[in-house]
Amino acid sequence: MPHDALFASLAAAIPGVQFESAPSVDLHATAFIDRNEVPLVARALRDRPELAFDVLAEVTAADFWPREPRFELVYLLVSIGHRRRLRLKVRLYGNDAHVATVTGIWPGANWLEREVWDLFGIAFDGHPDPRRLLMPEDWEGYPLRKDYPVQIRKEAQVGEPLQVSAEEFRANVLKDRLTRQP
Repeated sequence: MPHDALFASLAAAIPGVQFESAPSVDLHATAFIDRNEVPLVARALRDRPELAFDVLAEVTAADFWPREPRFELVYLLVSIGHRRRLRLKVRLYGNDAHVATVTGIWPGANWLEREVWDLFGIAFDGHPDPRRLLMPEDWEGYPLRKDYPVQIRKEAQVGEPLQVSAEEFRANVLKDRLTRQP
């Protein structure tokens, strides 16, 4: 399906949503959408049979500091049945960098969104597990922001190995399994 036909199909599936076509260096269709429309667009992209973007391949971001809007949040989507890809971009201002999570639509977004939050500081409203993923819990700042200080000195932290008996280990595993069951 040519890019124009894909965008026409998107516009028909979601009336009132503005899709701004963007140039691309590869053959994938690229469009900008408003951050308030991310959940609506994501659900339509997944659920509409003529679109059927059933795989969220990647969530990443780019920092264009000092320009505003500072960030571009990028979703890379794949429709396996239709054999096509779509790149959705969302512009975010530096002082208001947050967007709704899509983990309820594509569960695989969980860790991808955590990575973007951890490295860029872009928050995902309603995310089920907003913890650091790559950086230590006590790390300050977001290393992939362009204004992040590169010449930083931080003391290495040394942890002690956890010593538990075999019985304590089994009890902890059982407790974890019981808490994970619905």
